[in-house]
Amino acid sequence: MRRLKCIIQYDGTNYSGYQVQPNGLTIQEVLEKTLERMHKHPVKVIGSGRTDARVHAQGQVIHFDTELSISPENMVRALNTLLPGDIRVRTCEEAAPDFQARYDVTGKEYRYFVRRSEDAFRRNYAVAVPYKLDIGRIREALRHVVGTHDFSSFCVAKTETDNRVRTIHEAELIEQGDELIFRFRGSGFLYNQVRILVGTMLDIGRGRFSPDDVPLMLAAKNRSAAGVTAPPHGLYLWEVFYPVQKEV
Repeated sequence: MRRLKCIIQYDGTNYSGYQVQPNGLTIQEVLEKTLERMHKHPVKVIGSGRTDARVHAQGQVIHFDTELSISPENMVRALNTLLPGDIRVRTCEEAAPDFQARYDVTGKEYRYFVRRSEDAFRRNYAVAVPYKLDIGRIREALRHVVGTHDFSSFCVAKTETDNRVRTIHEAELIEQGDELIFRFRGSGFLYNQVRILVGTMLDIGRGRFSPDDVPLMLAAKNRSAAGVTAPPHGLYLWEVFYPVQKEV
């Protein structure tokens, strides 16, 4: 039995998120059904984490065990032949027998795309903002979220863990043509944390809050202290990081 690690990308528009659930088609379900076709028996797929309905991924990481002798390169070709076009396997490689796509994660990068004009072709992939934004105020506010903080104000009440301390290593706003890209890299993220951070930053950019309100929001440890939750379709799981020794 071999363990394979794959990096996959997907367009989350038509899916009810990554993780298998009773109602609605999910990325994990499609992957497992595809592998079952290849193996002639059920194959469990483990991902680095969940993404919500309509959220996309550029660098989701999965692992699964296989008894097939097919090479990683041919596994990529075989899976991409069988999978729908909105799920693609980017890379596949042999992993250590004890590699865990979920539990070995040391950090993640998320990106959130905002567009400042209407675009029919980007409507499912970047959120349109019809109002003027002060980019300088947003960048000033982003500096306050870098570091280790209790992000209780920036996650939903139903967040599963009681430990809401996380470390954000990098937070920046990139201007790319008519689009704005929020980039967050950290040790880990709470449920809806990135979407609430982006919604709050957009509120700051339009003048609803001041950049200096961000430390007060963090100190409040109360969801009502922060801004709105940005829509899901602008969010991308961009990259997942692992210890070097876990690579094969």
